[in-house]
Amino acid sequence: MGLIAGSPRSGEVPSGQELLDRIKTNIQNWEDLGLTDLLIPQRWWGTGEEIEGSSFDCLAMTTFLGAHTKTLNLITAIHPGFFSPTAITKWGTTMDRLTNGRWSINVTSGWHMEEFDMFGVDKLDHDTRYKRTAEFVEVLRGAWENEAFDYDGEYYQTDNLRLEPRPITDIEVFQGGQSDAAINLASQHSDWMFLNGGTPERIEEIVTKVRKACESTGRTVRFGMYSIPICRDTDEEAWDVIDNMLARVDKSLVEKRKQRTSGAQGMWDSDDPLSSIDSNEGYAARLIGSPDTILERIDLYKSLGIDMLHLGLGDEKFKKDVFPLLATL
Repeated sequence: MGLIAGSPRSGEVPSGQELLDRIKTNIQNWEDLGLTDLLIPQRWWGTGEEIEGSSFDCLAMTTFLGAHTKTLNLITAIHPGFFSPTAITKWGTTMDRLTNGRWSINVTSGWHMEEFDMFGVDKLDHDTRYKRTAEFVEVLRGAWENEAFDYDGEYYQTDNLRLEPRPITDIEVFQGGQSDAAINLASQHSDWMFLNGGTPERIEEIVTKVRKACESTGRTVRFGMYSIPICRDTDEEAWDVIDNMLARVDKSLVEKRKQRTSGAQGMWDSDDPLSSIDSNEGYAARLIGSPDTILERIDLYKSLGIDMLHLGLGDEKFKKDVFPLLATL
């Protein structure tokens, strides 16, 4: 099972050598731990309260991480509309060579409408954003796979696009989303689909829909799921932690989150109370309990088609008692 983390972020933002040392320490710890992949996010703007906070620029961060990692596969979140696909093909093939094939892309169609307005990007409506993303991936793959590539789409055009030097590996495309438009994109263009955390029933429903859509395209899509574990000696102790979190939930922030995520469809629409604790429904996966309980839960998700866990790694007992066993599942 693949094991992925997001890149480091915190409320206090350092700079200079302090920032460099902090990042290098984190990534060394992650490689030592045995993580297979690292997701480099692009949150153009966020308060850090009702939604996740702003991140550093994804291209600059990926370049730095590529120079200071040896084994981690780097997955860069790229928003079509904010970036040109032709420029990203050039940058991506450079990363492909610099990392010896350790780079992949996570195309994110976007849901945070304020970001589009702030940065002067045409936000389009929900389903049309996914159509733009489909063209973005078509340009990316076309340039990656052909010596010269022409494209005449509604949103992107190229004329005899050539990449020199050429990439050395096949490109791997990740995406998020859980709407019908996202499922259509995955069935036609993507290799992986990132899902928010959720109950087995919810996850199985989405996996089934994607696999059904793939029957007409002949493609295979794999799945990753976001989760934040809480591991204690007993299930009761772990759920005490969750109960304390639920008691501290600010309902006004939950309402603000619903407003800020209104540009999405299929995500953040659950009435699961655990979805309110964090901004990406990580606790809703319920990797909560003793080591044995969590391992059983992960094994269940694997049986439903989850091949990668996108983990929040703040729980020390999980890292010590559960994480080393995940490679055996």
